[in-house]
Amino acid sequence: MTKPNTILTDTFGREHTYLRISLTERCNLRCTYCMPAGGIPLSPKSHIMTYEEIFAIAKEFVDHGVTKIRLTGGEPLVRKDVGVIMEQLATLPVELAITTNGVIVDKFIEQFKKIGLRKINVSLDSLNNDKNTAITRRDYFTKVYNNIQLLVKEGFEVKINCVLMKGFNENEIIDFIELTKTQPLQIRFIEFMPFDGNKWNFDKLVSLEEVLKEVYSHYDAKSFVRLKDAPNDTAKNYQIKDYQGSFAVISSVTNPFCDSCNRIRLTANGQLKDCLFSSTESDLLTPFREGKSIAPVIQKAVLAKKKVRNGMETLEQFKDPDSHNNRSMIAIGG
Repeated sequence: MTKPNTILTDTFGREHTYLRISLTERCNLRCTYCMPAGGIPLSPKSHIMTYEEIFAIAKEFVDHGVTKIRLTGGEPLVRKDVGVIMEQLATLPVELAITTNGVIVDKFIEQFKKIGLRKINVSLDSLNNDKNTAITRRDYFTKVYNNIQLLVKEGFEVKINCVLMKGFNENEIIDFIELTKTQPLQIRFIEFMPFDGNKWNFDKLVSLEEVLKEVYSHYDAKSFVRLKDAPNDTAKNYQIKDYQGSFAVISSVTNPFCDSCNRIRLTANGQLKDCLFSSTESDLLTPFREGKSIAPVIQKAVLAKKKVRNGMETLEQFKDPDSHNNRSMIAIGG
């Protein structure tokens, strides 16, 4: 029997069933690892997908086998018609999720419930108000922390995304894990990754190995549990015995998960990226607006996907600054 998602299967047999859609390049924070200090040139409004185009293009992907859609940004919730977009996408036979910085997420709780959106990832890189303000360049820590508590109280499945950086927040690993003692949170520690304007340096990276070393130094080995990862999971998952929540490490740099990658990304201006680190993009919006089929463009992009991290197969290749020619994270959507 022929599989229904042939145009989403690459030359390595990876089936791309997970679509991440960036709704906007705008954000109400200015995180240092995501956005250059001077900001980025925003795409003209006419170049940004309308809500009708987002739905139609998403439906094309769903018709070919996508089963999960995650909304990203910038900050997706600052887009004025985000409510309409979510309601429309919720009519598709997919699992709908969102990644947000949490600043205004409380305003959307009832709508999330209404459309059945239960999985919410919130970015939070420090539990210290001053440090959080320093990295986001905005003073919203208390608001975000309280909104995380509210989401948990309202029964949402909440993950906290924490980008670790040496000299900044690696001393908070245990503090974050302790949040899972009495709350059903998942903390996801993310290795610092290179994007345009974020002054990436390998020496700033806190690796999977270093995270686990910190955990082993604090908790008894018998209480440290390795959980079973979900299929296509980007994270390696762990739990402290008898804690309500769990934690994970996303080791995109030191221990990539490319062999099971099922993700593709659609930017706010309608460009398809087959890999987070890809330096090339495929324009879907122009042919769509011209009334042409975008299926051949999607298939060509998927077939061009490289085996590992846009061709950077070794750590030495990845460390080379000349290997990275990419947008800022805010313009990709993660």
